[in-house]
Amino acid sequence: MLSLAVVKQSVVMALQNIKSNKMRSFLTMLGIMIGVAAVIGLITIVQIVSDNVMNQFSTLGAGTLNIMTWSTPLKDGLTEGDLRSISNIEGVDGVSPTVSFTTTSVVDNEVYEKTDIAGKSFIYFERNKDIIAYGRSFVESDMSGDSYVCIVDPVYVKKVLRGKDIIGRKILVGGYTYTIIGIRKKDESINSYMSDNSQKDGTIIIPYKNALAMSGKNNVENAEVYISSGAKISEVESALRKALNRIYNGDDDFYAVINMDSLMEMMDKVYGLLGTMLGGIASIALVVGGIGIMNMMLTSVSERTKEIGLRKALGAEPSRIQAQFLIESVVLSGVGGVIGIVIGLVIALVAASLMKAQFTVSFGAIALGFGFSAAVGIIFGWMPAKRASNLNPIDALRSE
Repeated sequence: MLSLAVVKQSVVMALQNIKSNKMRSFLTMLGIMIGVAAVIGLITIVQIVSDNVMNQFSTLGAGTLNIMTWSTPLKDGLTEGDLRSISNIEGVDGVSPTVSFTTTSVVDNEVYEKTDIAGKSFIYFERNKDIIAYGRSFVESDMSGDSYVCIVDPVYVKKVLRGKDIIGRKILVGGYTYTIIGIRKKDESINSYMSDNSQKDGTIIIPYKNALAMSGKNNVENAEVYISSGAKISEVESALRKALNRIYNGDDDFYAVINMDSLMEMMDKVYGLLGTMLGGIASIALVVGGIGIMNMMLTSVSERTKEIGLRKALGAEPSRIQAQFLIESVVLSGVGGVIGIVIGLVIALVAASLMKAQFTVSFGAIALGFGFSAAVGIIFGWMPAKRASNLNPIDALRSE
C-alpha cells in the first residue's frame, strides 16, 4: 500500500517529467483536452437548451390542460354551459377561454389593419399574476360583455401608441371604443418565438365575451383548464375527456386535450438521450487522447530504462515502479482534463450568449469529463507502467 508521502513524491516527479518535455506533453494532452472540452461543451449546451425550452413550455402552462375544438355540423365550440360543466370537474381550479382573431384598430385617426385580438378571462390573469407591467388586469366584473376595457402588449405600445399616454387612453377596436387599463409584459413564451409577428401591429387583449361578439362567433373554440394544487393531472385529464365525450356525443374527432406536463416529460427524455448520444460521440476523442498517453508513456519507459534499472537495483519494489508511471499517466490526463473542462465551459458560455439563453454550469458534465480523463489515464497508463515494473534490473542497467 502506497503511503501519502510516496504518492505526493510521485506526483511531483510526474509534474517535473511533464515540464521537462513541454511540447511532447502538450501534444499528448491535446487529445484529452479536446475530448473533455467536447464532452463538457456539448452536454452543457444541450442542458442550457433543454432548460430554456422547458422554461418556455412552463410559460405555456405546466399544470394546465389545453382544450382545442373544431366545429361539427351540430356544434360550434364550447358554450357557457359547457365551460361551467368543465369548471365543476373535481380537481379543476378554473377555466379560461381564449378567442383569437385579427381586426383593425384606429388610433389618432390612423388605421392599423393587422392588430391581433386575444379574448381572455379574468381567470387567466389570476393564474398569471406577474404578466402585467403597468396598470391593472381584468376582474370578474369586466366579463359581462359590456365592459370595454383592454390591455395592450409592448409591440402595440411601440408601433401604434408610440410609448406615451397609455393608461386611460381611448382606442377604436373593431368599431368599438376601448379604454386601455394595462400593459402586459413582453411575451416570452415559446409561441411568441415560433410566430412571425414582424408584420403585425401588436396584440390587444379584451374580455373574451367582447371578442366573441366582435368576431361573430357564438362559442369558444379554445380554453385553458387550470389544475388545483395537489390534484393529479392524469386523473383530471381523464375526467375532462369524459366530459368532452358527453359534450360531443362520444365523437373525439372534434376536440383535443393537450397535457403540457406530458409534453415536458417527453421533451426532457429527448434532451436526455441527445445529451447522452453527443457525450458518447465526443468521448471518442478521449479514446484517441488515451492512445496518445499510452504512446508517450511507452516512450518514457524506453527513455528511462536505465533509471528504472538503478531504482530496482537499489531495492525499489515493482509495485512502486508501476505506481510511479501510473501516477504520471493519471497526472498527465488529469491536467489535460482540467484544461479541457475550462475550454468546454467557455465554449458553452459563448454558445449561451449567442443563443441569449441563461448559462448554467452542468456539474454532472464536469464530473463526467474529469472522471473520463482520469479513467483514460489509468486504463492507457496501465500497460506502460506494467512494462516498466517488469524490466530486469541488469538488462535495464546495461541499456544506453
